[in-house]
Amino acid sequence: MNQRLTLAATICGALAAGSTGVQADLSVQDWQDDLRFLQETVHTEYPFLFKKTTAADFDAAVEELHAAIPTLAPHEVVAGLARIVSSFEYGHTLLRAWNSEWVRHALPVNFYHFSDGLYVEGADEAYASAVGSRVIAIEGMPVDRALAAIRPVVPAENDQFFKAHGVGTLRIIEYLHAQGVLSELKHDVTLTLERDGVPFDLTVTAVAGVEFGARHGFTRPGSGWVSARDQSATPLYLKHPDRVYFFEHLPEHKTVYVRHSQIRDDATEDIPTFYARLFDFIETNDVERLVLDVRLNGGGNNYKNKPIVTGLVRCEKINQPGKLFVIIGRRTFSACQNLVNEIDNYTNAIFVGEPTSENINFYGDNRRVVLPNCGLPVFLSFAWWQDKPQWENGPWTAPHLAVEMSFDEYRTNGDPVLDAALAFEGEFIRDPNAHLTALFKAGRLEELEAEAERMVADPMYRFFDFEAAANQVGYQLMNDQMIDQAIWLLRLNTRLFPESANAWDSLAEAHWKGGQMERAVELYNKAISMDPEGPVGDNARTMLQRMRREAEIGG
Repeated sequence: MNQRLTLAATICGALAAGSTGVQADLSVQDWQDDLRFLQETVHTEYPFLFKKTTAADFDAAVEELHAAIPTLAPHEVVAGLARIVSSFEYGHTLLRAWNSEWVRHALPVNFYHFSDGLYVEGADEAYASAVGSRVIAIEGMPVDRALAAIRPVVPAENDQFFKAHGVGTLRIIEYLHAQGVLSELKHDVTLTLERDGVPFDLTVTAVAGVEFGARHGFTRPGSGWVSARDQSATPLYLKHPDRVYFFEHLPEHKTVYVRHSQIRDDATEDIPTFYARLFDFIETNDVERLVLDVRLNGGGNNYKNKPIVTGLVRCEKINQPGKLFVIIGRRTFSACQNLVNEIDNYTNAIFVGEPTSENINFYGDNRRVVLPNCGLPVFLSFAWWQDKPQWENGPWTAPHLAVEMSFDEYRTNGDPVLDAALAFEGEFIRDPNAHLTALFKAGRLEELEAEAERMVADPMYRFFDFEAAANQVGYQLMNDQMIDQAIWLLRLNTRLFPESANAWDSLAEAHWKGGQMERAVELYNKAISMDPEGPVGDNARTMLQRMRREAEIGG
């Protein structure tokens, strides 16, 4: 059996202990040798990781760091190593540096990214005045710029992963300095905050090896930490924090709610027993709806998913459109992504909430590789998990019903995601691409155009990539020599997404393949003007050169 590493376990291990065999005083040559060791290990044993970055770009980053090491402080070298490992953009592939000799000081505050901004969700009681305030800047740098600066050291699988875990890195001063947020390495950091529209500055002192006082991204009150959330009540998704799963009957909604926070057996009841009891309750009670909440589930052992999926498939009472809801979010990761994939493949579930933090197909399980001189462990993924065909892969699983939580909703114990599932009524288009494709095949073009405009404007569908879907179908039509149909669809794409250089570039190619050269040139030049220094502009120039060469040969 393949026991999956969870992201939570990896992070907890990083916080709980320093690295084995770390040497305090290393020479420039020691650091450079460790870098070469990492480079050789990746090329020799893990070349399959070159998917989102290339071997050439990886080697270029290695050479740049190698040349810079003599001018860098040790924590800056560690940040450089973290950037190189994180460039693979797989969450299981990471450098574990926290609480080492060189990266060990953090601000005793907890940041959380709500729908209306980054907030101080909790803090050490010494900084209680900061709790509940919105973060505007760090040492004068606007928070959006600070987040962008810190992102390269985070092994972010996608934007959701960074929302979940990157904001924690924003507290670590060694990384803040190495990434240019702090102009000098110092313990006292000034945060510019805002409360009720009034900005104020607060200086926070970093602490060595601080325990962050948070679980699943939210502060655990007590032990000297203060939470922004009203503690007089607890929403369902945060109830029973020490239990892996539980269910609760909501008779007023004829609904059963399940919160499942890891893919492992609870100490008191294993997964098969729990789900057998759950489905028996559903069958023998007045239940019309099931809400399975995995928004906090960071994974575990995906071999344990089977009784969950088979139970859902067998439960005809629930496995129907509009009766099964799965709440996903920024901490849905690893083995839980496998669970989400299987539920999507085999049930009628409607996904609610935010996108997951894992790619649909991904490199998961990792091996520990210790850099010989500094002793820092690097975890390199080796197992490819593919639950979907490659053409259905993507950066995440997007919700069908997109719902995010504001700070005030969190503070007052609201749960807009669960509310959306409970309030659902009527028809919902679970697969927008299939819906629009059916209209296209039926020749109902006016209806297709109206539906596309409506759905693109509807925030419920904001995580569905309509532009990419239309672009893909447009190229399929071109490959099938259905040029007029491709032009119609890609022209619609430019109306829906007029600021997309790629949409205009694709429309240009359709006109070229249709023999409409003047129009193709006009559209390629438009794409170049919209993205003069970027990849779309480069592609458009290349295509124009090909057109000219073919015209000369033909002439």
